[in-house]
Amino acid sequence: MRTISRVFIIGNGVPGAENQCFGLVRALGLSHRQTLFRVIRPKGGINKRLHWLPVSLHKRLENVRKLIYGDSFSTQIAVRGQKLMSLAAERQVSSDILEANAKHIATLSCEAFAKYVLDGPSLVVASGRDTISISSSIKQLAPGYVFTVQIQHPRSRLNRFDLVITPRHDYYPLTPEGQKQIPWLLRRWITPRTSPERHVILTVGALHQADSNALKDAAYTWHDELATLPRPLLVVNVGGPTGHCRYGTDLAMELTALLLNIVPTCGSIRVSFSRRTPCKVSDIIWKELGNHPKVHIWSGEGPNPHMGHLAFADAFVITADSVSMLSEACSTGKPVYVIGAEHCTWKFRDFHRSLKNRGVVRPFVGKEDISESWSYSPLNDTKEAAAHVIKALAVRGWRLPS
Repeated sequence: MRTISRVFIIGNGVPGAENQCFGLVRALGLSHRQTLFRVIRPKGGINKRLHWLPVSLHKRLENVRKLIYGDSFSTQIAVRGQKLMSLAAERQVSSDILEANAKHIATLSCEAFAKYVLDGPSLVVASGRDTISISSSIKQLAPGYVFTVQIQHPRSRLNRFDLVITPRHDYYPLTPEGQKQIPWLLRRWITPRTSPERHVILTVGALHQADSNALKDAAYTWHDELATLPRPLLVVNVGGPTGHCRYGTDLAMELTALLLNIVPTCGSIRVSFSRRTPCKVSDIIWKELGNHPKVHIWSGEGPNPHMGHLAFADAFVITADSVSMLSEACSTGKPVYVIGAEHCTWKFRDFHRSLKNRGVVRPFVGKEDISESWSYSPLNDTKEAAAHVIKALAVRGWRLPS
């Protein structure tokens, strides 16, 4: 049996997508063998409006624009949330990340396999729409030397990958309820169009890195700041509205009112915002809760306490928009309360229904006693997905290093 010798992670710059790749590789015990490559789209100016295009076409159009108008990128200013950053500075931030090139990665895999007796095949793990063409091209260029895993449904021919790992709710369009929500003329364009194939692994939620060892490390790192807080400790994770989970200040006002109702049952409350949280939402929470003696709101300065919160929390309140944050919290076995699920539509509503049916979440109604715990079978998607990868590798006559 040949042994996997290296891992190429193909990312798209989106933390939620790349974190799934890192989580799977971590579960396989291959983090020390990984190299991150990233699909990089042109940025600045009109490019922000062209992100719906295939990345290869987007790059061609940008090259044409440069030929006609010249390269004025260094003087352009890009808006990132509430921060202003020159594109030159942005390039500097990502300069240590290699740009994904299918031919280059395929060549590395082929040459190492052929040249070194002890070097085995490569594992390619990718996630996100922009990575699909890269990972599938690597498999086509070096089929005997790589094993490709595409995380999230690629919305294309699944036989272009060795394994596809995707949430079960991605197949919601095939259900009778899902079909009713799709106009007849659009049904042929909705993917997936067929039931999962044998090499498609279905998960409940998103893959992540919050395994038991990671939480033990976080407990050590954050011990001085979090271990001495009055109990029970309630952690509140606030995301941001999405296309299928729309909300605004209404949810922020509801959340603060409900939290004030249950404050007497808490020893302390820690609140964190995500990169997607709009200022109009965070401002309300700061205004209503920022001066409360039991509440601490992370300002965004200094190390992110997210892993520490997962390790020390006694319970969670999480906004319904984030599949990733919910998946992580539901893997801890601790009580998880959800707010805003009624704002979610389409497959995200199906995701919340599946969590509720499994008993891993409850709606946050403001009448909870946080000191009262309840249990469930924690989500174990990442470990189970890793087991499927190991099994599929064995069918090819490959294995992980011992």
